[in-house]
Amino acid sequence: MLSAASLAFRQLFTPPFRSVLFKSLGITLLLLIATWIGLESTLVGLVDTSEGWLNWIIGIIAGFALFAGLVFLIPPISAIVTGLFLDDIAATVEKNHYPNDTPGTPLPLAQVLVNTSKFLAIVILVNLLVLLTIPLLGIGFLGFFIANGYLFGREFFELAALRFMPYSEARNLRKKHGGRIFMCGLVIACLVAIPIVNLLTPLFATAFMVHIFKQVRGSTPINTD
Repeated sequence: MLSAASLAFRQLFTPPFRSVLFKSLGITLLLLIATWIGLESTLVGLVDTSEGWLNWIIGIIAGFALFAGLVFLIPPISAIVTGLFLDDIAATVEKNHYPNDTPGTPLPLAQVLVNTSKFLAIVILVNLLVLLTIPLLGIGFLGFFIANGYLFGREFFELAALRFMPYSEARNLRKKHGGRIFMCGLVIACLVAIPIVNLLTPLFATAFMVHIFKQVRGSTPINTD
């Protein structure tokens, strides 16, 4: 697991990954700005009052709330954006580290969008529930890592596996190696918890899980530089 994580991390800064990184970051930031503007306009409309000082206080509170909300939304939004380039990332890992293996089949764009949209909805719902438990003696923080470890591990492993097999086989393979994949998901969840760094999470997670998928299938990376 650690060797796979190391390979995935180092590959983040290679030219092919930088290209995808810049494109996904650009789209993600545009979506975040649009979300910020939309939410701010909605809040201003809801709390508008003739008292200037009250508007000023509400504006400050809304600003902090919006910032916290956007930090919370960064991982799922960047995940769905990166989904557009998932095959590019996976193909690069396969070509560089597993050139003797049969290359994977790119997933249809519609399937990628459906899968990542469902994943986005589940992640937001689960994390909202987890946030509600944070005041309970810190249980929410533990729940954050457990829930996201499971969700991110499952999602990114299955996306890597679907390039080589039908969904039913990918799901069964994931269940067979559930403990290992959950531990890998915890590594991804740790990155999700770090602001700014979590923008890199989908790229890292995709590359990481391609390596994990290859490992459970018995392949060994050729290029480990």
